[in-house]
Amino acid sequence: MQPHREGTRVHPDAQAHLEPRAQSESRGIRVRPGTPSLLRELNDRAALDLLLGGEMLTRSQISEYTGVSKVTVSQMLTRLEERGLVAIAGEQAGGRGPNAALYSVVPSSAYVAGLYVESDLVSAAVADVTGRRVAEVSGNPNGADDPVELVRGTVERACASAGIEVRRLSALVIGSPGVVDPRTGDPRLAVNLPAWHEGALDALKSAWHKPVVIENDVNLAAMAERADGAAAGADDFVLVWLGVGLGLATILGGQLHRGTAGAAGEIGYLPVHGAPLHTDIRHPASGGFQSLAGGSAVRELAARYGFAAQTPAEAVQAALAGANRAGANRAGGVGGAEETGGAEETGGAEETGGAEAFLNELAHRVAVGVASVCVVLDPGLVVLGGEVGRAGGTALADRVAAAVASIWPSRPRVVPTGVPGEPVLRGAMLAALAQARAGLLASVADPQ
Repeated sequence: MQPHREGTRVHPDAQAHLEPRAQSESRGIRVRPGTPSLLRELNDRAALDLLLGGEMLTRSQISEYTGVSKVTVSQMLTRLEERGLVAIAGEQAGGRGPNAALYSVVPSSAYVAGLYVESDLVSAAVADVTGRRVAEVSGNPNGADDPVELVRGTVERACASAGIEVRRLSALVIGSPGVVDPRTGDPRLAVNLPAWHEGALDALKSAWHKPVVIENDVNLAAMAERADGAAAGADDFVLVWLGVGLGLATILGGQLHRGTAGAAGEIGYLPVHGAPLHTDIRHPASGGFQSLAGGSAVRELAARYGFAAQTPAEAVQAALAGANRAGANRAGGVGGAEETGGAEETGGAEETGGAEAFLNELAHRVAVGVASVCVVLDPGLVVLGGEVGRAGGTALADRVAAAVASIWPSRPRVVPTGVPGEPVLRGAMLAALAQARAGLLASVADPQ
């Protein structure tokens, strides 16, 4: 398996800087205004921050980025080497004189794990502190519902595959469907995972004796989308999750909006035109938008147009394949139809008619919910994620954009997900890396 790098350097031009007292203390920094130890600490943190993304740098480059002298940089690097956080990793050939030493963070100074848990899937990955993914495992829980045992078994398999001990993990982030209480961090309304309820987080922390975070799966997918997907670098966008269930993640001003109870984005409950107003709120499937564009609704709609499938994603893929085949037949000209007595032309017309009708109807249904979101948030970018969003690709996204434009005067850009691989797991890894790196930076505090 080829190693996979999870993160990049967050602050390529990071400077040593002072932080407000409350923020500094929350990150483990003892504030000692004006003391030499504080200055050393800030400088060491700045150098380590530069190297944490995995890039190798020379003393001159670190001096340029941090704005401190090369002599001071040498002292910083010596201290970090003594702590086992930084090491010489190579040489940079240059002009006159000896080659410059290239420094990098020691990859094994911290390891992290990310998990994605669903009713029929559990996947985990382990990465070193540079973001290089060293192991990945997945499987079916097969009815195992105890959070502690499920997580323990999966993480142990991933660590064994990576050849590291579980105790070396610095952070663990778990993505799961449902609402996560922002005050306690406990999952609520995890319909597909009934054992994941209040108390699950404390049980995991007690079993692991390590930092553990449970996060909503769509929120994690949005983090991945912003890191290196279709919303890379965007400060304002929404991710509309289209799968068995529906979800929404909202990024405003570069910040994730969770809502007071952590329920922001549960758009399956959204009352929408074209769907009956349900009053039974015990299950998300009773919600208006869910009954219009959720997984079961998509399968039923596809079957009506002749594209029966076991999953909504397979139904969308079948329709797109049918439309593509019909388009190829039309592009082939009349000769092909004459050779088959017109059968290809007739079959192609029927197939493309059904495919186009299904895709247009699906896009209209999705657009009803997207337009409702746009009326409130007016995002410049809408990303369609989840299995249906990925399966539909640009063909579905373009149709949704056109349908939204006919409902709402603003015209947001609508694009399919651009995250390679599993976006929820990717987001969990990014969140875990952020925690581990913050921990290493905090550990640089002067011992005096």
